Amino acid sequence: MKVIAFNGSPRKNGNTSRLIEEVFRPLRDAHVECERIDIAANGLRGCTACRGCFNNGGSCVIKDDLNDWFAKAAAADAVIIGSPTYFANVSAETKALLDRFGLLGRATGAFVRKPFAAVVAARRAGAVPTFDAINHMAQINQMLIVGSSYWNIGIGREPGEVESDGEGMANMANLGENLAWLLDKLGKA
Repeated sequence: MKVIAFNGSPRKNGNTSRLIEEVFRPLRDAHVECERIDIAANGLRGCTACRGCFNNGGSCVIKDDLNDWFAKAAAADAVIIGSPTYFANVSAETKALLDRFGLLGRATGAFVRKPFAAVVAARRAGAVPTFDAINHMAQINQMLIVGSSYWNIGIGREPGEVESDGEGMANMANLGENLAWLLDKLGKA
């Protein structure tokens, strides 16, 4: 069983990655394999809306920056997408991933009924629109959105500061537990 997470922060080891790792902790305790991909490092481009993915077997016509990731997400038992909050929305890297994954998901049906979770880091405010933007891609692809005891949001600006947000970190741990529970109920464990 495998969960794959996409970190949309340009800070490889910033708050978004720390939140994702906290979600991974209970998943790993449940013997779920977890992988995090830091998407900012590869120069991910946005979707051109050419709809070529509908005509060529569900592969994006923009080569070398996303097709391998989509294959990993399609093969995984669950997907997590995390983003920092930039001006009350997702980072540019996350937006490019959402648009292209969203269209590829629609072209292939690969995400239908796949468990999904959004994870958001914020300095202070604007996290709810960021959370919504990520979940909208999941909803239009008929994914099973997994929640926690509050929105999947952690507060912190400087790298590591989110670890001081006790409620946010507890929400991430609870999110990991809920995801492990759902995977077990779906017979994926």
